[in-house]
Amino acid sequence: MTDRPTRPIRPNPSTGLTAPSGPTGQPDARIPVLVGVGTASTDAEAVELMALATEAALRDAGGRGLAAAVDRVAVPQGSWTYRDPARLVARRIGAPAATTHLVELGIPQQSVVNDALAAILSGASDVAVVVGGESKRWARERERAGLSPETAQSGADPDVLRRRPGPLLEPVEVAHRLWDPVQQYAMIDNALRVAEGRTIAEHRAEIADLWDRMNAVAVGNPDAAFPERMDAERIATATPANRPLAFPYNKWHSTQWTVNQAAALVLCSVDAARRMGVPSDRWVFPLVGLESSHAVSVLCRERIHAWPAMEVLGGTAAVRIGRPVDQIEVVELYSCFPAAVRVQQRSLGMATDGTPTITGGMAFAGGPFNNAVLQSVAAVVPRLRAAPDLLGAVTTVSGLLTKPGLGVWSARPDGRPPLLSDLAYEVASVTGVVEAVEDLDGYEGPGNVATYTVTYDGMDPVRVVAVCDTADGRRCVSIGEDAAVAARACQEELVGAPVRIGSGTFTPI
Repeated sequence: MTDRPTRPIRPNPSTGLTAPSGPTGQPDARIPVLVGVGTASTDAEAVELMALATEAALRDAGGRGLAAAVDRVAVPQGSWTYRDPARLVARRIGAPAATTHLVELGIPQQSVVNDALAAILSGASDVAVVVGGESKRWARERERAGLSPETAQSGADPDVLRRRPGPLLEPVEVAHRLWDPVQQYAMIDNALRVAEGRTIAEHRAEIADLWDRMNAVAVGNPDAAFPERMDAERIATATPANRPLAFPYNKWHSTQWTVNQAAALVLCSVDAARRMGVPSDRWVFPLVGLESSHAVSVLCRERIHAWPAMEVLGGTAAVRIGRPVDQIEVVELYSCFPAAVRVQQRSLGMATDGTPTITGGMAFAGGPFNNAVLQSVAAVVPRLRAAPDLLGAVTTVSGLLTKPGLGVWSARPDGRPPLLSDLAYEVASVTGVVEAVEDLDGYEGPGNVATYTVTYDGMDPVRVVAVCDTADGRRCVSIGEDAAVAARACQEELVGAPVRIGSGTFTPI
């Protein structure tokens, strides 16, 4: 079966998403609590890694009979082809009757966690597992050897398939060939450069310095997939081993998803934790679980360099926790590309010279496809257990900097249920949009470059992909195939330049 259509989740008695509070500071029986986290990174297929991570999370929780009490297992869709991986995990841990959930791509990973929390609050679940994993490195080696990349699972279907409400990419993005994430994030970063008055050299240095700091954290992370020390100069310099992907990004600016990594969270009601003897020093409480399903493509955003959606989530979270998000002590920002981190820092009021990670980020700690948020939560939880006075925040980026998520966690309860909400309506009200030229040949005339990136043939810049503002107030994508222009655009600012647009291409004026 499929679950309900995506709709706003609001803490409202009529939705079943609230629970009566106990005395101040004391959790009520139905309040959800995270009791176990686990990871796995051995050389094995993805479902095996997911099972190992879940077993580790159950051991981390302790208690009695927790595995057999699992009644819900949810998995965010990965790059693998399992039809119902949650069922394989449920059988492995000894909970074959658990309801299995598969959540399609394009739904924020925070949403998968929120669904489990909401089910516990409402009484639909007592013990829930959220687990995800990837083994692209293992699968690549198997394929090279001519072996099957993963367990066949014919005829299996999840009990609940949560479908995204629309296409993974906006039709206008598909029509304009804007499906490569690195190109879109590079465009966002280039737009941010101009908005902040930086030169190209200053911009590249800022990005490299940020990634240098992230890498230094990864070097000290025993679970990092790529802990080798890389300084700013090495990250910024394009070489055959650090090939350019989309200006200004090289390979080591990008998330690295050819990894074998899985992570699992075990969540339950306070009542279940008590009944099963889970020690209270394992408990970590969700205070906030926010998301927005309202999506606007890069092409249609009035301010390409900004993310009002994350601003809305941050402001809402601040009211709930009683302090600005930038004052949270343990932070892991989603870090698929530098633009994601840089835009989030500004949206959440964080210091731009900070290092908002405890793992080292997805370029160095590893970025398993559609599972990095669970990895992040698994890293944050031990920090909060060790220092109960601190708060922890984990953000989600879904799509191409479109649908955000924000979770805030604490080892100390405050007697209230978590704030769970899809703030799509609030986000839509503050997100400026621009009409797009739908057809590649739908505009001919003058325009100005709003942002751009450069793509490469090996080490050589050969092509400019530009988002342009048209004279009639719309936006279009235009391609420049002149290699000389592409080379200059890596050294000289192209944003704001006047161009002549026609047949999907542009010519500098």
